[in-house]
Amino acid sequence: MTSSEETPSFRLAYVPGVTPTKWVRIWNERLPDVPLTLIGVSAAEASDVLRGGGADAGLVRLPIDRTGLSAIPLYTETTVVVIPKDHVVASVDEVSAEDLADDIVLHPLDDTLEWERRPGQPAIERPATTADAIELVAAGVGLLVVPQSLARLHHRKDLTYRPVSDAPESRVALSWLEDETTDLVEDFIGIVRGRTVNSSRGRPKPPAQPKGKRPETGGARRKPAAGKAAGKGARSGSGGAKGGNRGKPRRRS
Repeated sequence: MTSSEETPSFRLAYVPGVTPTKWVRIWNERLPDVPLTLIGVSAAEASDVLRGGGADAGLVRLPIDRTGLSAIPLYTETTVVVIPKDHVVASVDEVSAEDLADDIVLHPLDDTLEWERRPGQPAIERPATTADAIELVAAGVGLLVVPQSLARLHHRKDLTYRPVSDAPESRVALSWLEDETTDLVEDFIGIVRGRTVNSSRGRPKPPAQPKGKRPETGGARRKPAAGKAAGKGARSGSGGAKGGNRGKPRRRS
């Protein structure tokens, strides 16, 4: 079997917190013969995985190194602060960055939020990952500001979270190699953008059955012409009858 005859497949990378379940389900409904494989990657390594050919496309967090990559922003997430349930912030519905000024706010190495000035007091050391930072919050070492989906991913019964009103937001995008915009990549773009299977912007699908031969247009045109002629004839006949009534009767010999 040659490479051109190999069964097609699609590899989708995704970063923590992103849930591609809905899009995978639609893919399986539309392309049941093309298996989709999910590949979990860290936010930091996502762009390298795509450039290295480790995945056909990826659900990533912006910003990323866009060298050689295309990206379509999909949605923006709320940013929250993760706190112990007995923390004073837990008593309010929302906080600002200024409200966290006196707290230690952890800054993990895999953080993707773009801050001009980070809130709170810095910790002595930066945790390696968001998961490590969550453990420190549970131990009472500090607080953590993250996209809401990451707070949900690392949910613990002893922790909660609240929105941070003036924090930068996290943007999730679909990315792929610029030079590898394949038909399958176009199919997945259509799915995440909500296009229907018959959308004119999607990949064209061949008709299920060839269309039958259409009747000749000439015959279709002659029918109404004949109808019009018949109508004129009827009107002429009625006009002739009226004309006969107006004329004098002929004398019999």
